[in-house]
Amino acid sequence: MNYRSVLIVLTVVLFFARSGGQQAQKSQAQPNIVFIMADDMGYGDIQELNPESKIPTPHLNQLAREGMTFTDAHSPSSVCTPTRYGVMTGRYCWRSELKRGVLNGYGAPLIETNRETVAAALRKEGYTTGVVGKWHLGLGFQKTNGEWDWSKKLDYSPIDVGFDYSYVIPASLDFPPYVYIEGHEITGQPNREQPTRKFPAFLRKGELGSDFSIIDCLDHLAIKASDWIVECSKEDEPFFLYFPLTAPHKPALPHPRFVGKSGLGPYGDFIMQVDETVGKVLGTIDELGISDDTLVIYTSDNGSYMYRYQDGKKPDHLSDESVQGYFEGHHTANGVLRGTKADIWEAGHRVPFLVRWPRKVKPGSTSGRTITHTDFFATALSVSGGRIPDAKVAAQDSFDFSPLFLGKDNGWRRAPVLHHSGGGMFAIRLGDWKLILGNGSGGREKPSGKRFDRPWQLYNLKEDLMERTDLYRENPEIAQTLELKALEIMSNGRSR
Repeated sequence: MNYRSVLIVLTVVLFFARSGGQQAQKSQAQPNIVFIMADDMGYGDIQELNPESKIPTPHLNQLAREGMTFTDAHSPSSVCTPTRYGVMTGRYCWRSELKRGVLNGYGAPLIETNRETVAAALRKEGYTTGVVGKWHLGLGFQKTNGEWDWSKKLDYSPIDVGFDYSYVIPASLDFPPYVYIEGHEITGQPNREQPTRKFPAFLRKGELGSDFSIIDCLDHLAIKASDWIVECSKEDEPFFLYFPLTAPHKPALPHPRFVGKSGLGPYGDFIMQVDETVGKVLGTIDELGISDDTLVIYTSDNGSYMYRYQDGKKPDHLSDESVQGYFEGHHTANGVLRGTKADIWEAGHRVPFLVRWPRKVKPGSTSGRTITHTDFFATALSVSGGRIPDAKVAAQDSFDFSPLFLGKDNGWRRAPVLHHSGGGMFAIRLGDWKLILGNGSGGREKPSGKRFDRPWQLYNLKEDLMERTDLYRENPEIAQTLELKALEIMSNGRSR
């Protein structure tokens, strides 16, 4: 080989080396994104957020200390399915065909295959995308002669809405069928039947997969999630992991290694297991040395289902049986907030929200700005360097809140947040004021009159976070202004 040939070869080698280096720099500039969402964890379930809590949550406490805590973060709904729709699409679920309640384990797909999801949008930006955990947005189970045919592949799964990898259970852990679905296939054919169980280990009767253990489910999903992170870390591309947990939602069945550890009954023990699960995933990220390049968000899909004692007494409308096992030690799962999961009151949708991104997010910082889970779509696209889709076609209710945790929140604004209860009741939040467009809780408590009749409810949350003093009659102009803004957002088809 002559001198000129050697020079050509060296030039080609250097070109590809430089190209590879530039690609590596581009990948590093895009953070990995891990979105962990507990199922029914209340704002008061994390020690760092609730000084009254006696349940140890060391990993979540550390996560809060290492990043930013959002003290006014809300799930877009106070029940499971609609919140998950909001996270995935950046769109309020009441704009879809689901107007109230949740799907069951056999439910048809709620997210249309032609609707852009945050996973699909991130994949366009070069991300490898994966989901491990509770889906609860409908799947494509097949039938033969009118009966479920578990031997058939599903014709719809998260793979069809933007995920490269999917390992999920159909719905909440108390809903059959109790099976794992990897991609489009059930991993273990149902060959058993799960019998009905009562509270606190509440389970519905239904098909049970050959490889499915309810008591081991959370541990199993944690291993799957950690293993997927390990595999992704071997590649140059950034990754997005959506990890929706199955706990502490009923059945309150903590693994035997946690039983009795909290001293606060099965719910307290289950909170400890959730904390350990988060710790396993964070530990995997830290051990791989990718913490600085990974944005971690931890939250819950709605508030806790646990009621709290009022002045040390059980609420009159609840039977002793309904609260048995949940009030040992008087733990305030939702802190001082009024109501529970499913309610339009704050306990239904004000949730823990922690953000960690070393060298980007100031440790131990807080933000009191009002955000909601639909905002994750725009935020994820923003930190990835991608372009947020036009609101006419996608992410209609999603606002980029990354300036808040990156310390650039001067002038940050978003449209008023709309809350939605399990029973279909709306509320609007603007500044310190919250207008509930109905009476009663909108969820688990029966109203004294007709649910949507006036007078409605108006609270100043800055002065009355516990929503004890209804100011609707005293402030008709404020109520009217909020009502008009709510109607405008509802009718426009988007708030962005």
